[in-house]
Amino acid sequence: MRIATYTHGGKRQVGMVSADGQQVTAFKISPDAAQRGALPLIEAFAKGDALPALETTPVAVSAVKLEAPIPLPRRNIWCVGRNYHAHAKELATSVFKDNAANVMEWPIVFTKVPECVVGPTDDVVLPGAQISEQIDYEAELAVVIGKGGKNIARASWRDHVFGYTIVNDVTARDVQMRHQQWDMGKSFDTFCPMGPWIVTGDELDGTKTRVRCWVNGEQRQDGPTENMIFDIPTLIETVSRGITLYPGDVIATGTPAGVGMGLKPPRYIKSGDVIRIEIDGIGRIENKFV
Repeated sequence: MRIATYTHGGKRQVGMVSADGQQVTAFKISPDAAQRGALPLIEAFAKGDALPALETTPVAVSAVKLEAPIPLPRRNIWCVGRNYHAHAKELATSVFKDNAANVMEWPIVFTKVPECVVGPTDDVVLPGAQISEQIDYEAELAVVIGKGGKNIARASWRDHVFGYTIVNDVTARDVQMRHQQWDMGKSFDTFCPMGPWIVTGDELDGTKTRVRCWVNGEQRQDGPTENMIFDIPTLIETVSRGITLYPGDVIATGTPAGVGMGLKPPRYIKSGDVIRIEIDGIGRIENKFV
């Protein structure tokens, strides 16, 4: 199942997308519930409740404006750094070299504030050269938690996954280094494009898909999720150690090699650049940087 949040006829709705991605049919939920995007459906799923009924008439996806499936996550997005072998290698001689040896021991986990989430085709706003001159892209598969829990065991990770979506973990590299932690450089307004919808876990195995990214039509990233250093079961187990995960929590699982910082010389995002990210089994997002 594909669940999308979108605007149609001047109001936000949540609907089921057809298998071919061409049509969407709204769920019968209240306008207040729809403001939270897919969250009410994820919470119902976590409780074992049936999903709401659908309206009778679908509309064309081309006739709606897709939004982030969870427009305002309930709390910060969990993110994982340097989680593909080739990506860790490409940054091993960068400013991250001092802690490169620790990459294989534990996942690097940080967060992005929920307010930085925007939709799959929305513009991403560059903060200005006086704030950052090193804006980078990171194409990532994101896991959406269904049933919450604490100290989740690897063996039961699938029981806690609602589905998957795409995020671009946009990053201000110089700010990331300046503050010696990652949250600020990751959390600027509009720095988390998300979408185009959530594909439920019964239709996609996130451990066996592929993440790709293009900058102005030039392919920069291409990595199978099998190449993660820490796989999805390990990430769920790690993030939930002593911390309760809730329905609708989002875990961005890291980016493959090919980020701007890793190129020689580095190539950072400029105004007017268009970043397209595709993940097999989900779809694509495409955002212009302005």
